[in-house]
Amino acid sequence: MPNPSGGHTPHATPASPSGRPDDVTVGYEALVAFTAEVFGDRGVPAGRARTAAEALVYGDLTGLTSHGLTNLTRLYLPAMDDGRIDPLAEPEKVTDTGPAVLLDGRRSLGLWSAAEALTLAADRAETTGIAMVTLRNATHFGCAGFHTGRIAERGMVAFLASNCGGQRILRPPGGRAAMLGTNPFSVAAPAGEHEPYILDMSTSVVPTGRVRAAAREGRPVPEGWLEDAEGRTVTDPHTLDEGTGYLRWLGGDPSTGAYKGYGLGLMVEVLAALVPGAGFGPAPEALDGDGRPTGRDDDIGITALVLAPGTLRPGQDVRADADGLFGSLLDCPPMDPARPVSYPGRPEAAAAERNRRDGVPLAAERYEELRTLAAERGLDAPPLLTGGAR
Repeated sequence: MPNPSGGHTPHATPASPSGRPDDVTVGYEALVAFTAEVFGDRGVPAGRARTAAEALVYGDLTGLTSHGLTNLTRLYLPAMDDGRIDPLAEPEKVTDTGPAVLLDGRRSLGLWSAAEALTLAADRAETTGIAMVTLRNATHFGCAGFHTGRIAERGMVAFLASNCGGQRILRPPGGRAAMLGTNPFSVAAPAGEHEPYILDMSTSVVPTGRVRAAAREGRPVPEGWLEDAEGRTVTDPHTLDEGTGYLRWLGGDPSTGAYKGYGLGLMVEVLAALVPGAGFGPAPEALDGDGRPTGRDDDIGITALVLAPGTLRPGQDVRADADGLFGSLLDCPPMDPARPVSYPGRPEAAAAERNRRDGVPLAAERYEELRTLAAERGLDAPPLLTGGAR
């Protein structure tokens, strides 16, 4: 993705700070409180509803809108209504070796359970230096960078990866059958006095959310995002859900690095699904039929890993080292003075600071969805801001 996020390929790309002409603005706290109330209305306990709301609104707060509130009525509420997400489920411990834990997620709300998994890993890593929590039977967790960023704020390094369960959208290079999902992962680390480094990316060229956003807005996608059954570029975003268009791997063609994206996708499948015993994309049923995209993102696998440099290097100034590492990058002379060198996480942090202060921009249609949802459930929609007031 040319990329406003400091050179990484994000799971969801930050929007322009100016937004679209018909954007509306809602106060951050009001938006989180309303979203938590919506989850509570579906039976989610108050504490986890708040965590889930913060995780979801994070997408809009930072400009990663394809993984923000657009998924409230399209993904999370329907999945709860269908029983694919259990709002009351408590993950069950299967194995606990001390520094490593395996949980059965029991279809709990991933926006909350992923945060819990990383918190548990971080708590243990403070003593052991490294800890891992891995889940099977998990569900979609939104922006991975929300979860890892919280651990970076604690001075530790976090890794979070998720496969897509039985959902199959991408084909192995040279193959005809879709066998893998977008398989996102995130790495976050403290950056001293600077904003945390937060890499959040899919292993496909773009996540499905960006393609579906283009379909809703009636615009074509750029060449290179999708291909047809014969590998030819297509720009009609509707082909993804029609089953005639396939997402491409990060890197595009094999000649420009698609095998790297494919390899990273398999890395996530191994770490997040093989390790906990979750559902696989590559499976015999993937070869049934005509090889079109198929399956659902049920029985997702998640692996959360935390490393505590301060525990491993007692008495050393890890914060100063991180400050020097990322500060040196920021001091790199830019080719264009109007585009200073950055790193993943910094542009999103700037957007979050601005939007906490001035209000979170939402597409007018997204706000109308929230108003409609509020009216249907007897809730109060979050009020619009005027003149930038909070």
